[in-house]
Amino acid sequence: MVNIISLYMPFLHWLMKLVGIKPQRVEIEPGTVLNFWVPIETTKKETQNHNKKPVVVLLHGFAANGILTWQFQVLALAKKYTVYVPDFLFFGDSITDKSERTVDFQAECMAKGLGKLGVERCTLVGLSYGGMVGFKMAEKYPNLVESLVVTCSVMALTQSISNAALERIGFKCWADYLLPNSVNGVKVIFESASYQFPWLPKFMYKNLWETMFDNKKERRELLEALVIDDKDFYIPHYTQRLRLLWGENDQIFDMETAQNLKDQAGEKARLQSIEKAGHLVNMERPFIYNRQLKEILASLVEE
Repeated sequence: MVNIISLYMPFLHWLMKLVGIKPQRVEIEPGTVLNFWVPIETTKKETQNHNKKPVVVLLHGFAANGILTWQFQVLALAKKYTVYVPDFLFFGDSITDKSERTVDFQAECMAKGLGKLGVERCTLVGLSYGGMVGFKMAEKYPNLVESLVVTCSVMALTQSISNAALERIGFKCWADYLLPNSVNGVKVIFESASYQFPWLPKFMYKNLWETMFDNKKERRELLEALVIDDKDFYIPHYTQRLRLLWGENDQIFDMETAQNLKDQAGEKARLQSIEKAGHLVNMERPFIYNRQLKEILASLVEE
């Protein structure tokens, strides 16, 4: 049977081209290459006009690559903003021969990649794993990161936060949850990460399993490097404005986690939530998420 996801990807590429972005591979250093979806404009005049629009970088979560995760948001934002959508290392077409697997390394590669693309200042929008990378980028590269919008994430995945999240979704470790060994495991991911995930035929989950979960060895190493001891966690002094946009029914990082994050971030942070939405709020309720995200981005630009 033909894989529906494989059929969909050329259509998605065409759709993204219509709104003005295309994939581009960026060599960070020998052996490390990141795939970015970048603005199509290439001539000097077009680039100058184009750069007048605020830059928004969309950082994806741990399941799908960048463009699958953020496709609805790209369509909503591309007219008013200069949008970049990277793939993290070992997602999409991003690779490295280095042994590093930490959030710090992902953040370093993202910052270097954006620098090579000519991005000087930007607003980051991070979902789940992407939010953790976004926090690290904001900490390490304050001259690059002007502001940060975080959805269903934390500053760092400490052992205590990790244990509580895993208990809520009924798993012993993140690899068991995020690197499924069966088609049913894929179904569990989407159902537990949503408030009310729509019914899909079994072959769709099979197609997702066949296309979304490659690089299992490297991704397992990313997950092992993700959880840190509570004693190693510290709250950085962020200079950026922080907005938290949450799915009210997120089981992984629940509203109590969101409120704790807001309290940690202090007066620079604001929290808002979307009802009847889970961890994948941007995909589950894209129209409401997009409306609130556009309001947030407009307020950040105007402030």
